[in-house]
Amino acid sequence: MVVLAASILHKSGKVLVSRQFVDMTRMRIEGLLAAFPKLIGTGKQHTYVETENVRYVYQPMEALYLLLITNKQSNILEDLDTLRILSKLENVTVAQVKQYCEMESHEEKLHRQMREDKIREAKDEMKRKANEIDKNKIIKNRGDNYKGGFGPLQSMGSGIFENSFNDTSISSSGTGSRLSSDVDSFSTKSKARPTSAATAPPKGLGMTLGKSKRTNQFLESLKAEGEVIVEDVRPTLGKSQAAAPPPTDPITLTVEEKLNVTLKRDGGVSNFDVQGSLCLQILNQEDGHVQVQVQTGENQGVSFKTHPNMNKELFANENILGLRDANRPFPTGQSGDAGIGLLKWRMQSTDEKMVPLIINCWPSSSGNQTYVNIEYEASSMFDLQNVVISVPLPALREAPSVNQIDGEWRYDPRNSILEWSVILIDNSNRSGSLEFVVPQADSSSFFPIAVRFMATNTFSNLKVTNIIPVKGGNPPKFSQRTQLITENYQVV
Repeated sequence: MVVLAASILHKSGKVLVSRQFVDMTRMRIEGLLAAFPKLIGTGKQHTYVETENVRYVYQPMEALYLLLITNKQSNILEDLDTLRILSKLENVTVAQVKQYCEMESHEEKLHRQMREDKIREAKDEMKRKANEIDKNKIIKNRGDNYKGGFGPLQSMGSGIFENSFNDTSISSSGTGSRLSSDVDSFSTKSKARPTSAATAPPKGLGMTLGKSKRTNQFLESLKAEGEVIVEDVRPTLGKSQAAAPPPTDPITLTVEEKLNVTLKRDGGVSNFDVQGSLCLQILNQEDGHVQVQVQTGENQGVSFKTHPNMNKELFANENILGLRDANRPFPTGQSGDAGIGLLKWRMQSTDEKMVPLIINCWPSSSGNQTYVNIEYEASSMFDLQNVVISVPLPALREAPSVNQIDGEWRYDPRNSILEWSVILIDNSNRSGSLEFVVPQADSSSFFPIAVRFMATNTFSNLKVTNIIPVKGGNPPKFSQRTQLITENYQVV
């Protein structure tokens, strides 16, 4: 039996109270509850109705409906028993509710005791590691003292203190002899699969320091209980909309396109919208009397609009952006400003060939497990950078089992999201796949899938070709930035 939500609705369709028992977005549960009154008919005697993905099990109670939302694999007899149990809760008094809330729970006591034991063991482990670090420092200081030629290592020449994954030793570059320390190394290389907040191992790295398997288990247990653990972590991928460095040239022009795409999970495009802009930033006031000459691409679907203060005829005839009043300079701005908008454009389409990245998700159930295969197919139009594909998961006790992946992955247990990261998609990897296994779940649990990336090419292919001084003289030096970023990119 898998109960997604339990709710009480008025017969008019108004939701009075609802509680979800799996990880669901507010939009999804509101959509399911809004669809229920439209599915039930008048004069029908049955107490359930099914859709393509879920089953509604309900019981009329005067002017209300007591409703259970389950998946279609749920046992209908167990669902009806659960519904009857819930209906009995409507007949309790306030005093009974207070008594039930104040009753002691053996399971709750056991849970609290286990949590306290985990915290105590984690603190003891941290103290032990701190003592090991102190011992290592003492041994290192002794090794430094022996370098002067005193003590039992005098015949060994100059000592070198080495800290490796498996041992801490003092070796001599002169004779090749080695003295092993009796203190274990602080760091050990873990061979087990991460269980929470997991990240696929990076490729091509040299020797790095990491936490032991036991320490990881303690820290992850604390994190699962909601404790905040401060630790050193390697940098993760940032969002595609990373802040650009401040300009250094007198004039900077930024070409930016924001991509809004909604793809259907069964194929096809629901929404494809590109909004672009060209912004001008001038640092020095003496460089304000200029015009900007641009070159537009051959994409006929792009519609351009100039700023109201621009000379529209000049742009239409010569592709030059200049003020209507040629005697007025462009205003200057500080390095933190976004700049002045000169031109904007928009492109919309329903052609799937225009989409730079297609995501296909294939959930399939076998026994009590669900196998999920996800693949991406990238267009040859763009090289995509910092690609992150975020897949929602049902509520899990531990990280999913990832069997095959192109790139890296990370599991966010707090939000129950699997993040699949690919640093660069180019001609060498226009397609890739990921496969993971979770306990049996409804296929709708893995949607909507969110995607973000960036590229240095745009659909408009607009480029700045020249800066023209209005009052003559040498044109000032300028730089150009071009980027395509995702604003809202989903598979629903």
